[in-house]
Amino acid sequence: HAKMATIPLGFNIDSPRWDQSTFVGRLKHFLNITDPRTVLVPEEELDRAKALVEGCRAGLVPPGSSQEQLLYAKKLYDSAFHPDSGEKMNFIGRMSFQVPGGMAITGCMLQFYRTVPAVVFWQWVNQSFNAFVNYTNRNAASPISLRQIGVAYVTATGAALATAVGLNLYTKRAPPLLARWVPFAAVAAANCVNIPMMRQQEIINGITVTDENNNELGHSRRAAVKGIAQVVLSRITMAAPGMIILPIIMERLEKFTFMQRIRVLHGPLQVLLCGGFLLFMVPAACALFPQRCSLALADLELELRDSIVAKHGDKVPYVYFNKGL
Repeated sequence: HAKMATIPLGFNIDSPRWDQSTFVGRLKHFLNITDPRTVLVPEEELDRAKALVEGCRAGLVPPGSSQEQLLYAKKLYDSAFHPDSGEKMNFIGRMSFQVPGGMAITGCMLQFYRTVPAVVFWQWVNQSFNAFVNYTNRNAASPISLRQIGVAYVTATGAALATAVGLNLYTKRAPPLLARWVPFAAVAAANCVNIPMMRQQEIINGITVTDENNNELGHSRRAAVKGIAQVVLSRITMAAPGMIILPIIMERLEKFTFMQRIRVLHGPLQVLLCGGFLLFMVPAACALFPQRCSLALADLELELRDSIVAKHGDKVPYVYFNKGL
């Protein structure tokens, strides 16, 4: 009776706490699992959270467990373990590390944009960070070789550097604000290369699609393309406000005398301001599209569509898949 006293009958730990069909519901969900405080949680506590979540799925809830304890365990589980494989994700690649990691790198990119060596260094650091994040948050059902990872990393870094250095040289005679926007242009260009390259196996072989009850139906390349396109748009949106608005703020602030006296603090200030933007933009960008993405049966490859219709008739109007983050 102890375990039923605090947990409602029929409680399902995997049911989202908020409506995932609405942007606000998804925003609340991602505010919860991208909480940067979870990166400070010890590994042992993360492992205990996983054990509690898996036990709850099996109906083995420790006596005295409250619903709040289970929901917190699920928050830690979602922040640190991959939704497909259940494996613990590397520390740097977790979405909960996007705020502390992203604010430091973005702040430095925005501060050190004037010289080519600085642009090259910080774009390289940023693409290395992005490679970790993209690999960590891929659809884990599609393995990728070390060679493919290396090609994706080199290609994306090359795209970022070519964009950044090219625009940096081009904007030397342009208004100062345009030069400050060069890092964003480089980040956007690199995202368009990095994410599809890092997840190329999904495009080549397709990703697993299911019906609404999670019954596997086959593999679809079109589903992979849709999921990856949404992730690219989300990542660019994540970076946009900080990298577009913050340069305008700094451009105006630096005209004040007191700001000219504290030049050494401009870098730390930009890092902190980037953190403020990312604190909201990381969950907001992740919430743009549902994590469990859908695709109409009519939009699938002909062979897969015919296979589904042959087995299920018209009972499966949509297929579902994990788009990654």
